[in-house]
Amino acid sequence: MPDGAVWAAAGFLAGCALSVFLPNKDGIKRKAPNSAYRRRDVMGSAIEQRLLQGPRFVCVGGGTGLSTLLRGLKGFTRNITAVVAVTDEGGSSGRLRQEWGVLPPGDVRNCLVALAENDNSLNRLLNFRFDRGELNGHSLGNLILLAACELVGDFSKAVEEMNRLLAIRGRVLPVTTETVVLHGQTAEGKHVKGELEISDNGSNMKRIWLEPASAKPLSDVIDSIPAAEIIVLGPGSLFTSILPNLLLNEITSAIRIAPAPKVYVANLMTQTRETEGMNITAHLDWIASVLGAMPDYVVVNQTPIPSDYLERYREKGAEPLYLSRDEEEYIEGKNCTIVYADLVNIKDGKYLRHHSQNLAEILMRIARDERD
Repeated sequence: MPDGAVWAAAGFLAGCALSVFLPNKDGIKRKAPNSAYRRRDVMGSAIEQRLLQGPRFVCVGGGTGLSTLLRGLKGFTRNITAVVAVTDEGGSSGRLRQEWGVLPPGDVRNCLVALAENDNSLNRLLNFRFDRGELNGHSLGNLILLAACELVGDFSKAVEEMNRLLAIRGRVLPVTTETVVLHGQTAEGKHVKGELEISDNGSNMKRIWLEPASAKPLSDVIDSIPAAEIIVLGPGSLFTSILPNLLLNEITSAIRIAPAPKVYVANLMTQTRETEGMNITAHLDWIASVLGAMPDYVVVNQTPIPSDYLERYREKGAEPLYLSRDEEEYIEGKNCTIVYADLVNIKDGKYLRHHSQNLAEILMRIARDERD
């Protein structure tokens, strides 16, 4: 990718920063706001105060699932720390990781946009994807994060700058700033390496780990966990979004001993190849084996999936994830509370996604019950 593209993105970032931080110097006198504006300011202040008093969430994951959760949660609290996996190897993120040596920006970008005050216009801009030339396949948001990283010289500092620039409700943190690679071993003893190979063999995995094993999590991530009032795992791809965060020993230790309840949000469907044939208890068993403890809660969808979408996903090898009676008994026997909710949402008339608002309301109810 040519340097000009990077500096174009850097210029966009700088322009945004100037528009946010430079004072008004045009010398024009502004009219005093009328009563309607004053009432709006009072209402805005009241809402802001309510958000500031919301429970402290630590949300662990990556990909589409985590950003979907954050989009709903930001309406209830500003005290959100999103911890994002950095093992993505596909698409624009994978290319930038290979060509520039930068940590994959895609999942971080999605979470930043999800927590922004006005995510609609930002979605269109930062998720704009070039369709020709050397930039083909790259999203503008990924290039901006790359430019910020080049300007400040550190991925975590670049993300912090974006946190401030977008005035997001909470903060987004990469789980580590070290370059880590997923490794695994299948049931037949085959060694697989990288997120793509792990995903292709997920339902047949026997164990997974990160290399280098000595990789350290970001200190801000570790500091956020003891202060959390609720720790949420998922929704998201089991082997490539949730577990990579938990493969850092300091993360698992901090989560395990934290007093906050641990909540796993189950996916709506199995994922082609990665979790084919796996039920919800199999997902929970993997999390418990890596975390060293069963989550305190599991949130499960109870809404029927429309038949046309069900057939479309089944053609790709995906099946809906509902709990059987045997699974309920197994989970309850592990002292894990099952919370059922209506979580199905159809996005853009094409994709099954968690219902952001309903999921956030369920998690807020758990947080309030734990507070009481």
